[in-house]
Amino acid sequence: MSIITRIKNVFSKAKSADLVGVALRQQSISYFVKKPNESKCESIETKAHPITKTLQYVVDNKSLSGQCYLVLSNAHSQIVQVEKPSVPDAEMHAALKWQIKDLVSIAPENMVLDYFDGPTLAGGHEKINVVCVAKNDVIELITALADDELNLVSITTEEFAFASLLPFQEDAVLLVCQQPNEEVNLLIVKNGQLFFSRRLRGFAQIANKSEDELSMGVIDSLSLEIQRSTDYFERQLKQAPIKAIEILIPVKTEAFLARKLAENTNVEVKLFAMPTSLEALRGNAVAIGATQLNFMEPN
Repeated sequence: MSIITRIKNVFSKAKSADLVGVALRQQSISYFVKKPNESKCESIETKAHPITKTLQYVVDNKSLSGQCYLVLSNAHSQIVQVEKPSVPDAEMHAALKWQIKDLVSIAPENMVLDYFDGPTLAGGHEKINVVCVAKNDVIELITALADDELNLVSITTEEFAFASLLPFQEDAVLLVCQQPNEEVNLLIVKNGQLFFSRRLRGFAQIANKSEDELSMGVIDSLSLEIQRSTDYFERQLKQAPIKAIEILIPVKTEAFLARKLAENTNVEVKLFAMPTSLEALRGNAVAIGATQLNFMEPN
């Protein structure tokens, strides 16, 4: 690509009014195109190819255009919670790199990070959540998305894409959510703000388990993690009790899972209702959520 073309690409703006959400997974890429009069959605398996090669294939062959929102999977980003450094805002990013260097697997010199406010604990200790990714990975992803018709607006994480699907409400809601073949996320959202998030391990293959297998420990383990999260939110953060638990785990046993989780708690448990006309696309919820981010998220 010539330098003239590169400069042209930097300053050119996509003319399309489409909103394009692209969600990365370990074994596939999901994309959702929100058009003025219609929408379309598809998942492309990565198979043995690197994720960037599959992403390049999507850009080259699926005629995507408009404003693009990229969502990193949990495998592509790391989140840690730390005490907020007592430094000016202009120095925050540099200070955080060295504060979290022993908590993540990315070297400081190869780290791109941003942060969002965390809870204020008893005693006034202020926490922040730091999201970091490898710089070389980000460069490869941005390069794969480079196209005259696409304008990359933001890069975010699963947590914010999922949370953006929830309508604004004053009462706290705990969302149990998952992309296909990915790990489960627990999110607590209140007043349009992500108060709490946890990435669970050991639940990626939940879609392959029968109802009997789920009943033999999986549901109890998930219930325990939910209880730990609600206890932390209510006791440590001094917040009003969770009013509802919503389930967005796009597997055939989803309704069974919700019923069994309800048996282990006194809080209402229900299936999350996707936006109108998109219920059949539960497996693509992250790509859909990326196109309607309605509160601040790391870029």
